[in-house]
Amino acid sequence: MGDQEQPSTENQWWYCLRHSRAEQGPGCPNKYRLGPYPDEAAAVEALRTVAERNEAWDQDDKDI
Repeated sequence: MGDQEQPSTENQWWYCLRHSRAEQGPGCPNKYRLGPYPDEAAAVEALRTVAERNEAWDQDDKDI
């Protein structure tokens, strides 16, 4: 296995679907959160990231 250390849950960022905001560390149950993300900026952009990935996957399905 690699020597990379996993970040502490307390340092990870999440996007909370229940509260529509980025949260750091323990918070709402994971069923209400997207992530983890490496930083607050990435968590804030979570919904945009999801939409872009879904669009790319939809396009991939059309290309088959």
